[in-house]
Amino acid sequence: MKTQPAVTLFIQCIVDSVYPEVAEAMVRVLEDLGLSLECPTEQTCCGQPAFNAGHRGAARSAAEKFIQLFEPAEVIVSPSGSCVNMVRNHYPELFADDPEMLARARRIGERTYEFSEYLVDVLQVEELGARYPARVTYHSSCHLNRFLGIDRQPRALLANIEGLQLVELAGADRCCGFGGTFSVKYGEISEAILEEKVDHIIDSGADLVTGCDMGCLMNIQGMLSRKNALVKVIHIAQLLAGK
Repeated sequence: MKTQPAVTLFIQCIVDSVYPEVAEAMVRVLEDLGLSLECPTEQTCCGQPAFNAGHRGAARSAAEKFIQLFEPAEVIVSPSGSCVNMVRNHYPELFADDPEMLARARRIGERTYEFSEYLVDVLQVEELGARYPARVTYHSSCHLNRFLGIDRQPRALLANIEGLQLVELAGADRCCGFGGTFSVKYGEISEAILEEKVDHIIDSGADLVTGCDMGCLMNIQGMLSRKNALVKVIHIAQLLAGK
C-alpha cells in the first residue's frame, strides 16, 4: 500500500455517545494499516437530524461548524454511511444560495468517506487478517446503499474474514424502519418495517447481524431484544478488528 495522507476521524453522534467501541475498532483497523490518525475533539453533530426534521437553519449552522473544523483535513473517514451521505449530498443543498460556502461544502464532500468505502476503494484493501468465526448476516442500510452506492465494499471485506460465514439476508436492502426522526414521527409504521426486517434476520439462522450504520443496528438491536432473540448486533469495524 502506498503512503496515504493522514486520516481525520469523523465520529457519528450515536457512536460517540452510545457505541464508542465501534470508533475504537475503526481506529485499531486503520492504525494496523500504518495510517496516521487525527480526531478533532470539537466535532459535534453533522446536522442530519435537524435536516431530516426540516429545520434547515439549524442544519446549516451545524454544517458551517463541520466545514470550518474539518476543512484542514486531507481525508475524512466515518463509521456511518448516513452521516457521510449528509456531508456529501446534502451540504451542497444547504448552501445552494451561497457560492462560496457551496464550493467549500463540495470540497469537503469529495474527501469524506464511509469506513468500508475508504478501505476498499481508496486503500484498495479487502483482506485485513481479521478472524471472526461466526455465522453473520449483513443489513444494507438505505443511505449507504441507495445514496452512496456502497454495498460491494462491505461485502468484499466480510468475505475475507477468516472463519466468518456470510449468510445472505432476505430483503437485505430493505429499510429497517429507523430513518432517524422517521422512527419518532411515524412510530407504528417504523415498527412494522422493523419487525419484518428482524424476522428475516432471525430466519437467516445467523449468530450476528452486521452493517455500517449504528443507527440502523441500534434499531434492529432493540427489536431483537424485545423478541428475546439470540442474534447479536455488531458493526463491521468490530468484525474487521477481530484477530
